[in-house]
Amino acid sequence: MKKVLLIGSFLLALTGASFAQRYGIVDTKYILDKMPEYKEAQKKLDQFSIQWQKEIDDKQAALDKMYKDFDAEQVMLSEELKKKREDELFIREKELRDLQRKRFGFEGDLFKRRQELIKPIQDKVYNAIQKIAVNRAFDFILDKSEGITVIFADPKLDRSEDVLKELGVK
Repeated sequence: MKKVLLIGSFLLALTGASFAQRYGIVDTKYILDKMPEYKEAQKKLDQFSIQWQKEIDDKQAALDKMYKDFDAEQVMLSEELKKKREDELFIREKELRDLQRKRFGFEGDLFKRRQELIKPIQDKVYNAIQKIAVNRAFDFILDKSEGITVIFADPKLDRSEDVLKELGVK
């Protein structure tokens, strides 16, 4: 009886192991930091960022000087000149905000440069991860660098269509 139980347990363990999902974990930040082309692209991005920040800082300094001059002179200005200078200050402030948004805002110049310089390197890493996942029969590859993110999942494990069917969505 013990022999039958032992054999049954062994077969059950083998069956369970065959249904187990294989997964791997990678740290894409660590991988990217080890790649010379990523370091070079990051250095170029930093140079653009410094250059654009200097441009913004220079415009901010000029605007600050205009405000200071206006504060010092406004008691001597006519209402018409005061209004004209206030309008000019408003326009310069708007130009500065627009420049900041253009350089550093969502889909601004920095974002575009990052897409241009960094994304091809990231794609190279993700393609290598996917190749390893397929070749070594992993079901999932998780990225631990910035929280847990699924980088690769075997499409046969995707149950999205089953959920849609359950919800009655076609």
